[in-house]
Amino acid sequence: MENTVTLIPNRHERVPFIEGEFLPAGMNEYYLRDTQVQEPESGWRHLRFDEIERLVKNQNTSDNWDNILVTDHFEPKLVKNNKFYGLVRIGDMCDGWLQYHDLKLKVGITNSLIDSCDIGNYVAIHDVHYLTHYIIGDKCILFNIQEMCCTNHSKFGNGIVKDGEPEKVRIAVEVMNETASRKVYPFDGMIAADAYLEARYIDDKELQAKLLQLTQERYDSRRGYYGTVGTETVIKNSAIIKDVKIGSSCYIKGASKLKNITINSSLEEPTQIGEGVVLVNGIVGYGCHIFYSCIAVRFVMGNNSNLKYGARLINTVLGDNSTISCCEVLHSLIFPGHEQHHNNSFLVAAVLKGQTNIAAGATLGSNHNSRTNDNEIQAGRGFWPGLCSSVKHSCRFASFTLLSKADYPVEMDIKLPFSLVNNNTHTNELEVMPAFWWLYNMYALARNSWKYQSRDKRKRKHQHIEFDTYAPDSMEEVIAGRKLLEIWTAKAAIQEQGKRLEDYDYKALRELGKTLLQDKNAIKALEIFGEDMEKSRRKVRILKVYEAYHAYGDMLIYYAIRNVLAYLKEHPQDHFDSMVEALKEDRREKSWNNLGGQLMMTRDLDQLREDIKNGSLASWDDIHHRYDEIWKKYTIDKLRHAYLSLCYLLEVDSISKEQWQDLLNKAIDIQEYVCQQVYISRKKDYENIYRRNTYRNEEEMIASVGLLEDNSFIKQVREETALFKQEIENLSQRL
Repeated sequence: MENTVTLIPNRHERVPFIEGEFLPAGMNEYYLRDTQVQEPESGWRHLRFDEIERLVKNQNTSDNWDNILVTDHFEPKLVKNNKFYGLVRIGDMCDGWLQYHDLKLKVGITNSLIDSCDIGNYVAIHDVHYLTHYIIGDKCILFNIQEMCCTNHSKFGNGIVKDGEPEKVRIAVEVMNETASRKVYPFDGMIAADAYLEARYIDDKELQAKLLQLTQERYDSRRGYYGTVGTETVIKNSAIIKDVKIGSSCYIKGASKLKNITINSSLEEPTQIGEGVVLVNGIVGYGCHIFYSCIAVRFVMGNNSNLKYGARLINTVLGDNSTISCCEVLHSLIFPGHEQHHNNSFLVAAVLKGQTNIAAGATLGSNHNSRTNDNEIQAGRGFWPGLCSSVKHSCRFASFTLLSKADYPVEMDIKLPFSLVNNNTHTNELEVMPAFWWLYNMYALARNSWKYQSRDKRKRKHQHIEFDTYAPDSMEEVIAGRKLLEIWTAKAAIQEQGKRLEDYDYKALRELGKTLLQDKNAIKALEIFGEDMEKSRRKVRILKVYEAYHAYGDMLIYYAIRNVLAYLKEHPQDHFDSMVEALKEDRREKSWNNLGGQLMMTRDLDQLREDIKNGSLASWDDIHHRYDEIWKKYTIDKLRHAYLSLCYLLEVDSISKEQWQDLLNKAIDIQEYVCQQVYISRKKDYENIYRRNTYRNEEEMIASVGLLEDNSFIKQVREETALFKQEIENLSQRL
């Protein structure tokens, strides 16, 4: 497009909103607009002569008064000093006021330029310098807006092209790396599962073509749709609003630029956008808050998510229930429950699979370690890099990995879940302590599931989310982690004895490792190192191997018994034996997928992909319905996985009643351990003399942090423990 200003001669006929080649024969430029507007019961009427006279006296002008249509409850005295162009339809008016918080404005239209708009009932439009091709809902307030317009090819942030447009104008969100190879085409209603499905399987060309087709077909490609503002929305003191679809009960104050976006909002889940915000090419979910000079470009924000304090979100899909503040996030796909609310952190080219927390000063993807920018970071649920951690591409982290504060110089593949990772510069080793959370910070681990569930304020829960720490994804990693610890322990012992590793196959190594890990003293003197966990020649030392191995086993038992209790509680009519019989199956399904927060078996995901390609799932709504169907059976799928994991742990095909009783007794011990460790790990904060040093006396500390015994979460866990014991007792009677 040439950078010129064109002079258009003043002509009797206006330039139509839809150009001739895109206007169907026999239709006028308003034919699509009319489908967006519900005509009032009394119908529209032309202005009476006395009303025109009053409007003219009130300093209003129009290029054609016959194009101003009103209802029978029109009040010309409330319309002052405006310029009207094209077809303008105005709803009911009354001599009253609209108030929102401290803003109170009179119903009416003043000091504005309005071109080809539908204006709802009882609105207050004042000092809107340029309002064109918009449909304004009832009881809206539009005050002090510089420019609010809609083009005939508006797409409202959706990744589609309109009739006559080249493919190059299609908007895509380039996630997971910076090469644009993993493009996601956004649409209103997209959830993290959709984005991951589209971005992950880029090698499946047939699937990619089908998903793009479904996105394009989701919307009408014809030109001429108007921008809309839902009922009771307030927009004030804003500069540029162009090609924006705005829901009901939305509050926009002081925005700098909103262009080509959809802002979802409702009375139950209102969205708010604040001062200095720039949003371009994206989708904003329900119940979002975006404040204080944030910038988002090519993005999707899930429901109940927040941007604050100058955050920059570029080429990123942000899942539900997330908050990003004061930092920069680029080319990332982030699942629900993400927290990045401290200053100066940086995240680029990553997929984070939910319940993640990025600390201040953390730089994830701080360089590429490559000749090009095609590297990626992948982290399972619960990833938590510490203050000022620096992580390079490419890295992969198991669920609930905690990084201590450090500059990690090379690529890593941390395969052990619930680990603490530390770059020990003194010994020049990478240290990994598996099951750290279970062993030393149970308060945070136990609180994790409750915390994220309590923060889920969504009314529309289209994205299904697994909040439980102990779930098929993390437990499969636990099973794999136990195998690795067996292998690495066996190798350490063989090397310590001066024997040849070549004389042991995989099975023999595991058997030896299992035997050694039954006796803490047998491995006390061993130095155990991990393999293929860091791209370097230095050693990766595995700490607390015996404790971690048995902690992993306890986690599997805890996971299984909790699922059994939950199922029998929800299905009191089921007999224990019949439940177990229904669960028997080969443990062939070892692969689970986290699809945007929803866990599903690989076979279900493969069938989903196949049904998209063969046309059985012919729309994104069909795909979302399939997600719902998979979620409905997730409880029994997870229960079966838990049972079969228990069989694997015990090395049996099925579990006898005697074994069940032993497991139930063991589960009580584990629950008591959890309860005790929740208390002990929180108690450390009270006993830390350096923390106490900041208070004048005991009374000030108690006033600040409260009594340990009054901690609400500790009380909650104790109550859960008592209930757990009771449920175990009830279950024992049903064996």
